[in-house]
Amino acid sequence: SRGEANVNYMWFVYLLLLKNCQIYTGSTSDLPERLRAHQNGKVASTRYRRPLKLIHYEVYLLKEDAVRREKFLKTSDGKLFLKRQLSALFKQLGLH
Repeated sequence: SRGEANVNYMWFVYLLLLKNCQIYTGSTSDLPERLRAHQNGKVASTRYRRPLKLIHYEVYLLKEDAVRREKFLKTSDGKLFLKRQLSALFKQLGLH
């Protein structure tokens, strides 16, 4: 019907804390499988920065919304937003 998203699954935007204390931002439709790929060294951009830990994720019904959010979080404004949003976690991890 009109106004209803044609959705069969969800899209995730996720943040990983890497071994070098950097934050990796990504998006996927299968978060558990994508995390396994990261943990098993099958993702080139994180392969040599393991171990890694999932520290945050957001869920979207549409891929376009998730990709837009991922792109925003990778900008300087997006990183500032995350620093504020996750300030307690970042402080505890020593990333302030």
